[in-house]
Amino acid sequence: MKVAAIGNIIEFKDGLQGIVEKVNENSVIVDLTYMDNYRDMDLERRTVVNHKNYKIIEA
Repeated sequence: MKVAAIGNIIEFKDGLQGIVEKVNENSVIVDLTYMDNYRDMDLERRTVVNHKNYKIIEA
């Protein structure tokens, strides 16, 4: 499993995408405002995603 780095764009949970802001031991903190439709979705600005649950889209 490849671990994302700060600034990487990842995809997780049915197509949500975001920019990695912080890398922790078991997870990353992701900024969801990267998505064009962020304002249309009822989501928090940031979320935590386990390393097992995402795919790196752009390094």
